[in-house]
Amino acid sequence: MEADQFRANGYSEIEREKLNLINSTYKTLEQLENYKNETIRFEQQRAINQVRQRVFQQALEGALGTLNSCLNTELHLRTISTNIGMFGTMKEITDEISNIIRERIEQYNREVKILNTGTVLQVGDGIARIYGLDEVMAGELVEFEEGTIGIALNLESNNVGVVLMGDGLMIQEGSSVKATGRIAQIPLSVKSVFCSSGGDYFTGKGAMEYTIVVAETADSPATLQYLAPYTGAALAEYFMYRLSPNVSLLRRPPGREAYPGDVFYLHSRLLERAAKSSSPLGEGSMTALPIVETQSGDVSAYIPTNVISITDGQIFLSADLFNAGIRPAINVGISVSRVGSAAQIKAMKQVAGKSKLELAQFAELEAFSQFASDLDKATQNQLARGQRLRELLKQSQAAPLAVEEQIMTIYTGTNGYLDSLEIGQVRKFLVELRTYLKTNKPQFQEIISSTKIFNEEAEALLKEAIQEQMERFLLQE
Repeated sequence: MEADQFRANGYSEIEREKLNLINSTYKTLEQLENYKNETIRFEQQRAINQVRQRVFQQALEGALGTLNSCLNTELHLRTISTNIGMFGTMKEITDEISNIIRERIEQYNREVKILNTGTVLQVGDGIARIYGLDEVMAGELVEFEEGTIGIALNLESNNVGVVLMGDGLMIQEGSSVKATGRIAQIPLSVKSVFCSSGGDYFTGKGAMEYTIVVAETADSPATLQYLAPYTGAALAEYFMYRLSPNVSLLRRPPGREAYPGDVFYLHSRLLERAAKSSSPLGEGSMTALPIVETQSGDVSAYIPTNVISITDGQIFLSADLFNAGIRPAINVGISVSRVGSAAQIKAMKQVAGKSKLELAQFAELEAFSQFASDLDKATQNQLARGQRLRELLKQSQAAPLAVEEQIMTIYTGTNGYLDSLEIGQVRKFLVELRTYLKTNKPQFQEIISSTKIFNEEAEALLKEAIQEQMERFLLQE
């Protein structure tokens, strides 16, 4: 009985849930139907509005077109009479424009510019390594992306070595480089360079008025120091040969210049530009005076001997002589002239022929006498003569002597006229002798300057002047 009651209650519960589910589903379907109907009505209304808008727009465009046509017609009617008068002028203008265009077309030249470029691999210490630049020439100028200029020197298989003409602080690895197709040059003009053949030969005054100074100090970039002597040589060649306005600095492409192997080539390529042109070319000449700083006076080192082997001689300046008050401090024993007396006038050869030998012997004897306690009379006399010869060669700064005065000075010393004077009196006596000779024996200077020979007449005049001045000098002292 109870089981039947429980079963009946269970069936009733299931029927109620079934009925509720049917009712819920019906309401959901009804809501969906309502939403669909509303959506359909909304889409229909939107379509109607779009049609209305399109019709209105077409009507408006038609009206505007009609109005515009009317305005154009009115304007055309008003201007047609004016245009008729302008047709002739317009035709002339059109023909002229056509001719200009035709001329431009005929003159048009389409050029294809090929740039030789590369990329910076490494930069530092004034040198950059460049990848690329396959067509670059040795000595060619290259331009970096930030504006720095360099010179291509080392052409290697996989890179190009470029020296920088600046600090190169803004150059970065990976930046681009382009070749310029030019070598280092100096643009010259009449206004930028002034040269004169005037000046005071004997005193040196006014020399800067016709002198060009090219200098790079020790703190300048290495490239500019390297180019400074080439720049000076190029400027000299401009006046020597009267070259074209753009003067080449390096003249020929630099070859292998790895120090020390080819530094001889570097020096010779620069120094051998010093020459003298022929008469048809104006007989211009150029003299090179390289200055080499030695290490502790070692003249036999690699660089000094390189330069010595190229030049026509050397003047060796000794720091010890300078500190000893001998100025100019020329070491006579080491200094050599391969030109010899060929550059001297005959009068100078006659009086100065043995002076170099005497000075060299004196220097050796003086060094030896420092270790000797007892010297014979001949040695003492030779030392005394050498000391006075060295004294007469001392010269004040910026006080050059004429060749006649040089001959008089050397003759006085080599012939023993100064032996009776104290060393401290030598220079004073020579100054007074030059003045006395110029004032009282002017014929001496005339003979030397006109004949270039130290003849008997000139020697007699000089002997008289020396004896007369010596008597006066000893009386004053």
